[in-house]
Amino acid sequence: MRSFVKHVLLITCFYLFAGTAYAAESPNFVFIIADDIGWDDIGCYGNKVVKTPHIDRLAEEGMQFNNAFLTASSCSPSRCSIISGKYPHSNGAAELHTPLPESEIPFPLLLKQNGYYTAHAGKWHLGNFTHRAFDRYTDNNGYNNGDGGEANWVKFLRERPKDKPFFFWLASLDAHRPWGADTFQVTFDPQKVEVPVYFADTEETRQDIASYYNEIARFDYYVGKVREELERQGILENTVIIVMSDNGSPFPRCKTRVYDSGMKTPFVVYWPENISTGGQKTESLISAVDIAPTILELAGVNAPDSYQGTSFSAVLNDPEKEVRKEVFSEHNWHDYEAHERMVRTQKYLYVLNSRPALANGGPADSKKSPTQHALNMVRDEGRLTPAQADIFVTPRPAEELFDVEKDPLQLMNLASLPDYQEVLSEMRTLLNNWRKETGDTTPEHLTPDWYDRETGGPLQVKRVRGTMPGQKE
Repeated sequence: MRSFVKHVLLITCFYLFAGTAYAAESPNFVFIIADDIGWDDIGCYGNKVVKTPHIDRLAEEGMQFNNAFLTASSCSPSRCSIISGKYPHSNGAAELHTPLPESEIPFPLLLKQNGYYTAHAGKWHLGNFTHRAFDRYTDNNGYNNGDGGEANWVKFLRERPKDKPFFFWLASLDAHRPWGADTFQVTFDPQKVEVPVYFADTEETRQDIASYYNEIARFDYYVGKVREELERQGILENTVIIVMSDNGSPFPRCKTRVYDSGMKTPFVVYWPENISTGGQKTESLISAVDIAPTILELAGVNAPDSYQGTSFSAVLNDPEKEVRKEVFSEHNWHDYEAHERMVRTQKYLYVLNSRPALANGGPADSKKSPTQHALNMVRDEGRLTPAQADIFVTPRPAEELFDVEKDPLQLMNLASLPDYQEVLSEMRTLLNNWRKETGDTTPEHLTPDWYDRETGGPLQVKRVRGTMPGQKE
């Protein structure tokens, strides 16, 4: 009997010790989010011109997600969705420049309450209430974040307390317009850039893209500096590094749009201690709302029942694992009145547009771009191709359906074709069910245009918000 008791005590002590050791080895997290970088404008995603050696290295030694999607192709709604674990129309921050309400629970706050040191450095676009989730943060007023927003990234890492696991939200201003990186180390040749088919291939477009690539190169440089600092501190092995973008590139038919050019994001996860075989790629669908529950699970913290995402931690162990069948996204007010909803599977993308009478030309900063100017010139000369004409079309289809395997750029709308009516009905049902489950609405009085749809200049109107999607009028 005495031997049995001794044996039980030894086993109990072993597990207590093991549990203590596990707690001491809680993973650190460095979440790095770019501003307006398209999913395929990173080297490891197939762009043969842009130089992103540091992100490419993280992908080569970690895991690259080829089907990661945002919930909004609009800066603050996208970021608020990520940090709240909820869709924009569900968290009260569906429109650009609306802060995340105090009633929402930012996932870094839960990490902070469970022993993590949390810090934010760089761009801030989530409102004052969310600051409570961080022990230290930049507020865009009290700190010099630098032209690209990365100035304090390494500084904050160096000055962190060394006795706690940590979570850092590192937010870049690159590659948001106006461009500021044309003199930064890498300068791309406009003649070698890749011009999408929906742009006009002109000298000014090429220079515009080259400047955009310079911004991406600067973002990548600071990603490398973060890794270098983690390695210097000897904590790289047990640090999860995530690199992604908040929305599509700041060009026509990209940012704010619900197509892949707007909603698909580069998404690289590096964690040498648990992604043992580097260079893995996964085709598994994941959504931005999945990030919060995933990080919480990896940290051993329970996610609130109100969160709407699904943890993809299983994919990190097995890239063939499938955690969801479809992703959902939305386009609400971003400078202009809008209301679009999208559901995407591995094969199809369906769009419901509740404001088909309005053109879908992109945000004001894109409207004022050289690329848009070149398209305007081609339009005025009557030489637009169908792909280039998309941003000017009005009225637009109320429904769109694309076979993304055959048509990866989403150029051919199949919604009216007889052979696709069954698929159309299935996709329509998926979207309608999601809207009901998440409390989405289509208010009659949405926020109207605040900017001119041709020039991107401010309108002389009283800037009053309409009814936010997800709210009742």
